[in-house]
Order: sequence, then structure tokens, then C-alpha cells
Amino acid sequence: MSDLGLAVRQVRFTNKAFWRNPANAFFTFAFPLMFLVIFTALFGNSDTCVVHGPTRCLRSVSTSTFYVSAIAAFSIITATYTNLAISVSFQRDAGILKRVRGTPLPAWGYMFGRIAHAILVAFLLVIIVGAFGAAFYSADIPSRTLPAYIITIVVGAASFSAMGLALTSVIPNADAAPAVVNATILPLLFLSDIFIPIQNPDAWYVKLAKVFPVYHFAQAMKAAYFSPAGNGFRGADLLVIAIWGVAGVVLAVLFFSWEPRR
Repeated sequence: MSDLGLAVRQVRFTNKAFWRNPANAFFTFAFPLMFLVIFTALFGNSDTCVVHGPTRCLRSVSTSTFYVSAIAAFSIITATYTNLAISVSFQRDAGILKRVRGTPLPAWGYMFGRIAHAILVAFLLVIIVGAFGAAFYSADIPSRTLPAYIITIVVGAASFSAMGLALTSVIPNADAAPAVVNATILPLLFLSDIFIPIQNPDAWYVKLAKVFPVYHFAQAMKAAYFSPAGNGFRGADLLVIAIWGVAGVVLAVLFFSWEPRR
């Protein structure tokens, strides 16, 4: 079988392994919906600006509707960056990655299988969150800007997958994986217009958040979801996300370890 055929089979195998772990699959899909319900219950009665102009807000929506887009972005980050970094660290310490290297499956084929599956799960999560928001919060489903929404999801999911794999190079062991991953992502989720809407775009914490890709991903997702005009693309934000993704690929190639750390 060709290397490409082996890579496609790896996608199927990763998908089967995911669904054969019901607890992992359940919480992967339950957590975003749980956060959506909690945040909309806490902050859902006011309006928040979702498209900022140079001097004024260009579009406001109810906070409950805002969280549909925000939690969709969170879902993608969880399905890619968080899940990949933690699961690959556990597989590395269990010796599974070392055994994979002894098979005919090429290294790129294994990575392709993991990343492709993560992107598929991310898409499924976005569909579920969008359907949930439309059913319970009367949130609009992006139609005019759907191409921008899909491309933003693909760029974000691929980039955060690469960053998740790169992060495994600094995770010392599987037990430390959840702590390291959450320490690198949770603060940014609060600062980057995902868990808490940004009220002052000029605040110091927003300037700090702009250094990292989570903020730009949140802005690109909001533009593709709520843009009052245009095609919904945020080229500058997508470029920043892609640069971080490329950096993740380079670091993963240079420092990714297939053997347990001692």
C-alpha cells in the first residue's frame, strides 16, 4: 500500500479509536455546550459589540448570540490544540509512538491522520454548537459569509493542531500534560474575546492578547459569523494565525519526540 493509502487508513483508525472511548468523546462534545449554557445564563441579557470600527461599534448582538461564535472558536481549539497535545503526550509515554515508528506508516502519515481527525471533530463541534445556538438562542447561521467561515475554521484548526504537536516537546511527561496545556491556553481564552467579551479594545490586556493567535482566531471567527457587510474574511488575522501554525510545524519537526522522556 502507498504512503498516501496508509495515511488515509490512519485517519480511519484514529477516528475509530476516538469513538471507541465513549468518555473522551462525550466530554469533547459536552464541554463546549456546557460553557455555552453557563456563559449565556450569566451574561445573556445584554448586548455586546461583535464588530468594532475605528471609532464606533459596527454591529452589536445579544451576548447569548455572541457566545455561539465564541464557543465555536473554543471548540476548535479544544478539539485540536488541547486534545492533540494531551493525547499525543500520553501515547508517547505509553510507548505507542515508538512502536508506530517501527511500522511501515511514515511519520507524516501518522501526523496527517491525527491532524485530519482533529479537524473533522472541530467541524462537527462547530455544527453542533451552531445548531444548538440556532435552536435555543435564535442565533443566525452564517450563509452569505459561509466560505469565509469554513476557511477560517480550516486555517485555525490546522494551525492549532500544529501548535499542539509542537507543545508536546516541552511537556515532560503524560501526568504533566493537562496542567501544561491548560496553563498555556486558559489565560488567553479569558483575554481574547472568547470567555469574556472585550468591552474596551484599547485595554492593556487586549494589546497583550494580540501577540497570540487565540485573539486573532476569535476575531476572524466573529467577522465570518457576524460581518454586516463584505465577505467576512479577516486577512490580517488569518495571516497571524497561519504564521503561528507554520512556527508550530517548524518546532514540531525540530523537537517532536517519538520516544518516552526519561
